[in-house]
Amino acid sequence: MADLFVALPPTTQFNAVIFGKNSNRPAAEVQDVVSYSAADHTAGDKVQCTYIELDQATHTHAVVLSKPSWMWGAEMGANEKGVVIGNAPVWTKLNGPQDLEKKLLGTDIVRLALERASSAEEALNVITSLLASPGQGGPVTNEPGKDGWCFHNSFLIADSSQAWILETAGSLWAAEKVTGGLRNISNELSIGSKMDLTSPGLVEEAKKLGLYSEDSGPFDFKAVFSAQSQTASTSSNSTSYRYRHGRELMEKGAGSGKFGYRDMFKILRDEDGGICMMDGGFITSGSQVSVLMPASSSAPAVHWFTGTPNPSTSIYKPFFFGPGADVGTRTVSTGSKDTAAGAEAQEVDKTGDQGAHALYRGHKRLCNLMDSQEERGHSVLSQLQQLEDKCTEDVDDILANYCPESFPKLRHIFQHMASMEINFYV
Repeated sequence: MADLFVALPPTTQFNAVIFGKNSNRPAAEVQDVVSYSAADHTAGDKVQCTYIELDQATHTHAVVLSKPSWMWGAEMGANEKGVVIGNAPVWTKLNGPQDLEKKLLGTDIVRLALERASSAEEALNVITSLLASPGQGGPVTNEPGKDGWCFHNSFLIADSSQAWILETAGSLWAAEKVTGGLRNISNELSIGSKMDLTSPGLVEEAKKLGLYSEDSGPFDFKAVFSAQSQTASTSSNSTSYRYRHGRELMEKGAGSGKFGYRDMFKILRDEDGGICMMDGGFITSGSQVSVLMPASSSAPAVHWFTGTPNPSTSIYKPFFFGPGADVGTRTVSTGSKDTAAGAEAQEVDKTGDQGAHALYRGHKRLCNLMDSQEERGHSVLSQLQQLEDKCTEDVDDILANYCPESFPKLRHIFQHMASMEINFYV
């Protein structure tokens, strides 16, 4: 489950592209925030994804990722080239038992594209190539009794000049280019007849499958492949409601002036409309907001992550790419799928909630405090929000008056903020 948003100039603060995603995952799952440096690789090298092995690229970009700790891939993230990507589960008429075959998860595809692409359009090409071979598939949770859960994927891809919506039905896909204004996606297909790119022979394939005939009118990707009812729903838990509500929140944010990253924070914290999921089997386990500065600016992109569930009771912490930039170990679980990252975290803290990272455990203490001593818990949360407010003021100044010589002060800003946050939980 997921909700993703993108706002583009001329409606945005700093004339930036502003990206946001809430990752809604099984409640017991921990989501890590990790970073990896750029690397060169030798011909013949392999990369082990969640289930399968692929040929490694000759070069991989530096990335920062928000990822379920048990997966290799990422729910969302960014790279040093200013590309951001997130995925969303969708269910289509082509879903079936074959989707359990272990191929690439949507999260694997997100990470592979971030490691290999230097622009949004290049990322689109990487993803569509991976959809063709080896393709998407495999169980998307490691929870006992839920190994039959699988889906297809939509992707929101952006850089500082444009965004792409890519929606899939198995190996078939359609893509829509977004060059301005507001766009969001949720857990339903949203591309209709406005398709800027498609998989080869898409319409003919739909005809062969008996899903489309020219007598039914112009080809509409959503109408042809969606497995969900097109009937409007008023339930705040429904995908259609969240999709429409998310759009309304974006329009409201833009209507009061330039849409800014704080507006994106507010949207991702929306509980009434179900954008921020707090209770039940699925919760918002991680959240990201990215500000991709225009080419005319000397300022770098900034990527904000919670690293903890429920952005309403979490704070966003910034990350900047540059020499020596690193998120540290406070958001890396000891049981991480990436054994190197997990081992490094193990050296920092050898105990915990099923290997959960230090920030997750601290945030859990806050949630328990808010349940048992509500007034005290809200007092701690208020202090944390003041910390976030002060950080956003500092980041505004950095973006407006950036000086490259000041970067050494930024390379560890995420781990510094995470450590300060943990201190409030003690």
